[in-house]
Amino acid sequence: MTDAFLIACLACAATVFVAGCQAVPSQTARADKIRYLGVQTKLLSSDLVQFHVTLTGAKTANAVETYAKCAAAQYTLIRGFGFARHVRTQVGQDGPRWNADAVYTVSAGLPNGLHTLDAEVVADNCTLNEIPMV
Repeated sequence: MTDAFLIACLACAATVFVAGCQAVPSQTARADKIRYLGVQTKLLSSDLVQFHVTLTGAKTANAVETYAKCAAAQYTLIRGFGFARHVRTQVGQDGPRWNADAVYTVSAGLPNGLHTLDAEVVADNCTLNEIPMV
């Protein structure tokens, strides 16, 4: 019975090991398919900023929305602020090309609202996921 138990344990461990070695699509592999085509920034008032971003290779609007968020985070840091609040994002698609027109407020302190972002945390995450910023 001891040998059967040992064999069963080894078989289970081998199965877990093989399952852990399966290829998982990485963020980098997905990022290689997306081509980030640029960011245009327009200051609407002292704390209100508009971002136009464009990319290709995305399967959903989420990628272009994230690109705009990354641009907003970096811009916020460049201006010497720490936080931004999402006002609105309009997304469009023309064939393979996705674009977003996003507006954010920037501020030194955490603004009121549900859609706020800590610019440093978001920018670090964008860098980690290889999403270009301003």
